[in-house]
Parts: sequence; structure tokens; C-alpha cells
Amino acid sequence: MAHGYDTMMNPSIEELLEETGSKFRLVSLSAMRSREITNYHGGLGQGAGSDVPPQVTSTAAKPLSIAFEEIAAEKIISIEIDPEAEAEAALLAAAEAAAAAELGDDSA
Repeated sequence: MAHGYDTMMNPSIEELLEETGSKFRLVSLSAMRSREITNYHGGLGQGAGSDVPPQVTSTAAKPLSIAFEEIAAEKIISIEIDPEAEAEAALLAAAEAAAAAELGDDSA
């Protein structure tokens, strides 16, 4: 059943999945970005300035649609975090802080 107009889902799910790599990442990324866009529009005129405005020109009114368009335009990307590397970095930072505190105690 082909229509001569855009479907409700534009950009397509397939295009968005190509950009994100998985359904879970697509849902997480679009939900987080949608909340940021909502906060940006809600904070206009309040001088917040911490929220990033929409990165694409869109005719869509809904923040989720704008988030999908940003993902399709590769304006928003997800960064994969390695939990093991994060844990190692936290242990290293704690060891450095302990060493620095120990050096501070010795000089007193």
C-alpha cells in the first residue's frame, strides 16, 4: 500500500538503526536527547544556557521527532563506554588521590 506522501516515521527506523547499531542504543539516545530538547524549550527566557538547542532545522514540533532527525543527520552520536576501563580509571584516580594525601601529611 504505497502512498504519495511521507510516512509518519521519517527518518525511517532502518536508517536510524544503521546510525546507532542497536535498538536499545537508539531508544536510549533518542530519549536522552528528547529530554534535553524539552528542557531547552522549557528553559528559554530563564537564562539557563546549559541546554543545547536543536541541531537541525525541523518542521517537527515533538522533541522525539527532532531527536530522530538529529540522529539521522549524524549530529548526535552515541559513545560506547567500556565499564572495565572506567573501573580501572577510578581505581587509578583513587590511588593517586591517596598518594597525594599521604605526601601532604608527610610535609606537615
